[in-house]
Amino acid sequence: MVSKQKILIVDDDFNIAELVSLYLTKECFETMIVEDGESALLAVESFNPNLILLDLMLPGIDGYQVCREVRSKSQTPIIMLSAKGEIFDKVLGLELGADDYMEKPFDSKELVARVKAVLRRYKPTAATVETAKEKCVEYPDLIINQTNYSVIYMGASVEMPPKELELLYFLASSPNHVFTREQLLDQIWGYEYIGDTRTVDVHIKRLREKIKDHESWKISTIWGIGYKFETR
Repeated sequence: MVSKQKILIVDDDFNIAELVSLYLTKECFETMIVEDGESALLAVESFNPNLILLDLMLPGIDGYQVCREVRSKSQTPIIMLSAKGEIFDKVLGLELGADDYMEKPFDSKELVARVKAVLRRYKPTAATVETAKEKCVEYPDLIINQTNYSVIYMGASVEMPPKELELLYFLASSPNHVFTREQLLDQIWGYEYIGDTRTVDVHIKRLREKIKDHESWKISTIWGIGYKFETR
């Protein structure tokens, strides 16, 4: 018997949490609800969820701090939920390592669809294991391994959230190919991302802070179009 995938719902609005839980349960997910950040961190250890739905405005430890704590220990997918719709809030959430961001109020069916999409991207498949060699690209002083989610730059390991690594790997896998922001959103996020294409710009900015231009390669901006991994 295949075990159910587990979703941890972190929200201090119990009515919203119950509604989300109901929809997810109907889709054969196992759910657990907690109402504050401290309980969320404990539940991550005990419940071992496959994905976390994380409200930002929580009593005590807020959602941003919970995201930081989770990311320091694991790559469990996180979808942030918030009534805050400002670009700054979305960018901050994504920079901290969230895999997606949804504004309240949201459509429950869309939320379920996003949960499934994120889990599809995160869950390793047999094909991925069999083609592990194809999931690693190497350049002078740079090794990007999407199989074990590691980046070695100038001989040292570089920590980065899953989306940053996936974006870097995708660009580096097609050197000198120009991709639009919309193409990158579709490829990395796996579905039509409802949001600002600045999401891509933010991730590129973070990559450039961690990985500087090399004499043999660099991440180039193609003004008015998008980005490419340029080799020389």
